[in-house]
Amino acid sequence: MAKHVGVKLPDDLFTVLQTGTTSILATFSEKSVPHTTPINTLYPKGRESILLSIHKDHTGYHNMVWQKKVMLCFLDEQNVAYSVLGRAGVVRAPSLVHPLMNVVRVDIIDIKCDRSVLCRVDSGIKWSHSSSEAEELYNALMDELKEMSKIL
Repeated sequence: MAKHVGVKLPDDLFTVLQTGTTSILATFSEKSVPHTTPINTLYPKGRESILLSIHKDHTGYHNMVWQKKVMLCFLDEQNVAYSVLGRAGVVRAPSLVHPLMNVVRVDIIDIKCDRSVLCRVDSGIKWSHSSSEAEELYNALMDELKEMSKIL
């Protein structure tokens, strides 16, 4: 059963956002078609917002610009299981790191804990870089998000 947490990132989710995790971004199109997108360039901006980088031509990006409301689902080790409802707004377009990436801030509207009494999350989404160039881009995008979390 879902338990509403409020509007501030709980300690365990805040920690995994700082150390690196993957989220599933859920959006809806203008025709009410649902769309999900894995996002691994995320960083907390305090306890009430999350910054993320996304490609400017991605369907999820276009949906969030149109709809504004998004859901981010987090599943990670130590039984981290949360869904975050938020309002998305573009804060940098384009990213200083890559001209095709944009930075979005998601201001939290509500967080619900999705832990189950029947099972626990032992491991989150595991991924690796496809090349050294991809790793370099990821690190640069994450550095940009960390810097922006301090100045916004």
